[in-house]
Amino acid sequence: MPASTPIARSKTAALVRVLDCVPRGYTRYACGTVAADKAERLIRKLHERHKVGATPAQRLTRKGHGKANAALVLWWPEGALQVPWLMLFTEGALDAPEQLQNVTAKLRLVWLGYELVRYPNRGTTSWTWRRPKAEMSEHYAVLDQALKKHHFGVVADALARIAHQPGFHGVREQSWALCQYARRGGYGGELPYLYFVQKVSHGDRLPL
Repeated sequence: MPASTPIARSKTAALVRVLDCVPRGYTRYACGTVAADKAERLIRKLHERHKVGATPAQRLTRKGHGKANAALVLWWPEGALQVPWLMLFTEGALDAPEQLQNVTAKLRLVWLGYELVRYPNRGTTSWTWRRPKAEMSEHYAVLDQALKKHHFGVVADALARIAHQPGFHGVREQSWALCQYARRGGYGGELPYLYFVQKVSHGDRLPL
C-alpha cells in the first residue's frame, strides 16, 4: 500500500475525520492555512517531516518504536484560494520539532469555525463539534431582535440557516436550543428538521 493522505473537499468531511482520529489517540495538534497553489508542496513536506501518509503497518511499527504517528486533515474545496490544515499527533517522539497543543487543554481547539468538545455518551465520553459561544450569542441576538418586532419571516430564515449547518451532536443540541428559544418567544411557524451528520468519506487520497 503506497503512502497517501485524504483531501476533504467538504467542511463536513474534514470535521468528521478529526472526530475519527481523536478517539484513536491523535490528541496533539498544530494548524494553519496555506495558499492553494502551495498546498501539495506543504503536504509532501509534512509527509517528509512526520510521515502523515504512513500506511497502517508503518504506523504500527512507528508506535512500537515509541514514535508519534501523524494525520493530516485539510479542507480544500474546489476553487479555494486558501487551504486550512490541521495536523494531529499521537503520543510519542516526533521526527521533527513542532509546537503542539493538546485537544484536552483548557483552551479548546477551534477549527473551521467549530469548537471541539467532549460529552458523556452511554457511560463513556465521546467527541463532537459545537459552535463557539460568540457565534451562539450572535444567533440569540438575531432571534431576539426579530421576535421582539414580530418579524417571523426573519426568524424562519435564521432557523433555516442554523439547521443547514453540519449536524454534529453538539451543533444539533445548540440548534434545538435556538429553535426552542424562538418558540418561547412567540414564533409559531414550522421548526426546521435538524439533520444528523452521516458517515462520509474523508476524501480522495493524494499519493505521496
